[in-house]
Amino acid sequence: MTPAAAGDAPDHTIDAFHRGRFWLVQPANGGHRAGMDAMMLAAAVPSNFVGRLADFGAGAGAAGLAVISRCEQARVTLVERSLEMAVFAEASLAHPANQHLSDRAEVLRADVTLTGRARNAAGLGDHQFDFVIMNPPFNAGKDRATPNTLRREAHVMAEGLFEAWLRSAAAVTKPRGGLAIIARPESLAAILDALAGRFGAAEIVPVHPLVDEAAIRIVVRAFLGARGKLSLLPPLVLHEKGGKGLLPSADAISNGTATLFGD
Repeated sequence: MTPAAAGDAPDHTIDAFHRGRFWLVQPANGGHRAGMDAMMLAAAVPSNFVGRLADFGAGAGAAGLAVISRCEQARVTLVERSLEMAVFAEASLAHPANQHLSDRAEVLRADVTLTGRARNAAGLGDHQFDFVIMNPPFNAGKDRATPNTLRREAHVMAEGLFEAWLRSAAAVTKPRGGLAIIARPESLAAILDALAGRFGAAEIVPVHPLVDEAAIRIVVRAFLGARGKLSLLPPLVLHEKGGKGLLPSADAISNGTATLFGD
């Protein structure tokens, strides 16, 4: 796929992340626009991570670029099924402000639900990645229905999604390689079912908007073939009650100066 300059992308904005350490070319109206979810997902990768990382359903590339912005010896493959969103990811890599990252990143247009030979032929070969991160569509079909095709593809969950995505993640990850996924709390049972027999030693961080409100997200991290016990870790609270900005711990995660799991 030929890299697209920002000027070649459809109606877009160019937005700073990690306090300007990288920039994202993303759709102005339709499609998925990256935010705190992508930064929390990226923060699940340890700071000393070295190796190849796959960002499943990468969109314009926010989470994957956030990882290599923080981990200087990491490389990322931004895996995106949608041609339209892959164009935004290519434009992000081609942006001059990302020149320091572009030689450690690539875009692969592929459907992560493919299996066997079809998955390999699409460029997702067996056991080639040290870590996989994913922010799959996790809204039920009745939630946030939208006539915009790009946005619906990015947000609305298909039946069996977690099983299909985690099956592919297990196939492409090296033994003991890592996995991180962000989702809604109501998806936890489906995620744990899909992890079973594949990824173990799972750790869960619930994310709360306020200290006295229910969690709105979970971030789950696990390792291929590991046998450790399931752990529920202290929560991440995003906002102080009555405050508009992020709490210091959440702000540090948002800006790439802290990790979600403390490593």
